[in-house]
Amino acid sequence: MRIAFKEWAAVCSAIEGGRQTIILRKGGLAEQGGTFRPEHERFWLYPTHFHEQQQRGLKASALPLLEAVANDRPPEGTIRISAFCDVEQVWFVDRLEAALALDALHVLSEETVRQRFHYRTPGLYVLAVRVRILFAPIEVPEHGEYAGCKTWVELDRELSIRGAFDALTPLEFDEQVEKIRVALN
Repeated sequence: MRIAFKEWAAVCSAIEGGRQTIILRKGGLAEQGGTFRPEHERFWLYPTHFHEQQQRGLKASALPLLEAVANDRPPEGTIRISAFCDVEQVWFVDRLEAALALDALHVLSEETVRQRFHYRTPGLYVLAVRVRILFAPIEVPEHGEYAGCKTWVELDRELSIRGAFDALTPLEFDEQVEKIRVALN
């Protein structure tokens, strides 16, 4: 697998730790055959380190994640990949109230959710992701073509998913998906 999904490092940490099973996204998404799916249904989490942006964009209760990822940051020019996701379900949320109802299920601040919801046209995609963790992280060079505000990156080589384990048990994941459904209804 070569495809990686860029996300704030603190959010990646929350996802890998089982604290969050959703990704709230606006861009980098495409529709094929009339049914929405992300451009890729399986991808590596590519942690990005924009400290100030993340500090303003996270809930106060999630700020320790930011400190932890800063302390564990790989050397400059290196990406540390430790998990991949399978997209299990996708919802489009066209009411801000519904997006805000997901508050207990992620680490983003209310202001960040509002900004993402209103960016360009109102609405937000909610992706329920099943996360698998590698026993040992893989470090890869960060090439210039990975830079910039893009969601998807094709890594320069295949990375093996062998030996990965679930961040949540199937039952725990199903319970989280049910919480998403309840919040969105």
